[in-house]
Amino acid sequence: MSDETIMLFLSFIILFLLCILIYQQLAFRTGIQKSLREIHEKLKEILNTDSDERVMVFTENKELMELAAQINRLLENHRKTKADSRRSELAAKRMLSNISHDMKTPMTVILGYLEILRVNEDAAAVQETLGKIEQKARNVMELIHQFFTLAKIEAGDMDIELSTVDICEICRESILDFYEILSKTDFQVEIVLPDTAVYVQGNPEALQRIFLNLISNAIRYGSAGNYLGVFLRTEENTVYVEVTDKGQGIDKVFAKRIFDRLFTMEDSRSRSIQGNGLGLTIAKNLAQQMGGEILLESTPFVKTTFTVKLKYMERNL
Repeated sequence: MSDETIMLFLSFIILFLLCILIYQQLAFRTGIQKSLREIHEKLKEILNTDSDERVMVFTENKELMELAAQINRLLENHRKTKADSRRSELAAKRMLSNISHDMKTPMTVILGYLEILRVNEDAAAVQETLGKIEQKARNVMELIHQFFTLAKIEAGDMDIELSTVDICEICRESILDFYEILSKTDFQVEIVLPDTAVYVQGNPEALQRIFLNLISNAIRYGSAGNYLGVFLRTEENTVYVEVTDKGQGIDKVFAKRIFDRLFTMEDSRSRSIQGNGLGLTIAKNLAQQMGGEILLESTPFVKTTFTVKLKYMERNL
């Protein structure tokens, strides 16, 4: 075989291999384009129909597989955001409905009392009715005040100045605020606080608000158990204050919602200490702003405990 023939044969082989390579490249590119079109069409369908489907791509190309994975990740985040938005919208509607109810009830009573005043000429009865009107008006004002307080806290517009606070003194003052109510009932009151001061990172007004709410709830919902307990313990760098009752407790069905805005137990509106469903939400937010939290454990008619966790602080003399 001549050299010319050999060169011609080699040229033919090289050309053949180049044709195969070009074909493979074209097929590869065509396959990628087809997969991209499929991804595009599926993504368009998912977005137009607002479905919960995922983008599926059948390929061995790692880049395309990674692209599909990232698209599905974005779709999952979109679904979560959409679900959170729906929950927030429903919560807002429920909140406005509850506020409307809580404001409408005392206003209806106030209008009723005013109607009585029009036809009542007894001075003593008039004064008594005026006192009831004033109390109902104060209830409305307290609801409005708590609503705007919560709004400011959640919007980050309320600055809480933190300092070193004697939590034992705060607990004693909070309990004394309920002395008159407790003295008129047969509640068993058990208070276990250290004789010496225990300091935490906090704000006096915020802490008082938290404990006034927790103690009032214990009295309101724990009346069936006739028991109120306030206990303080320290573990490492954390102070725990427990407010306990032995009343009707909080069923597991409601336990996750108890800190929701305007959530109230059914009989709270008929008790001597009224609740409007904002107190626990505010208490939880205040605790978090002080670097703490509030925990709940409840076994109905056995023991219900709200535990306030706060950061322990050394007193600088």
